[in-house]
Amino acid sequence: MNVKITTLPDYTLISVEGRVDTTTSAGLEKTLMESIDGGCTKIILDCSGINYISSSGLRVFLVIQKKMISIKGHFNLCNLQPGIREIFDISGFSSIFSIFPDKEAAMIG
Repeated sequence: MNVKITTLPDYTLISVEGRVDTTTSAGLEKTLMESIDGGCTKIILDCSGINYISSSGLRVFLVIQKKMISIKGHFNLCNLQPGIREIFDISGFSSIFSIFPDKEAAMIG
């Protein structure tokens, strides 16, 4: 899994590529928490490169969402691949997260 962080005018864009599973989810959670602890209150997670997500990965998304709610921040997801979007729909996560078709829409959010 690769993670790239880009600072935009109002948001921090975090792009994830690869699998988000039991071996990689802890690293993703650490990266996201470090961004939040560093003062990021508006995060867009670009999921275009995620080709697999396990329950461990879904847990990380939930942990980050709860953290962002607690600090009155924004955690927007964008560019979910069809298979990943289906997992979000089936698990009910689509109603928990703000999901956008692309980063431009997520910035308007």
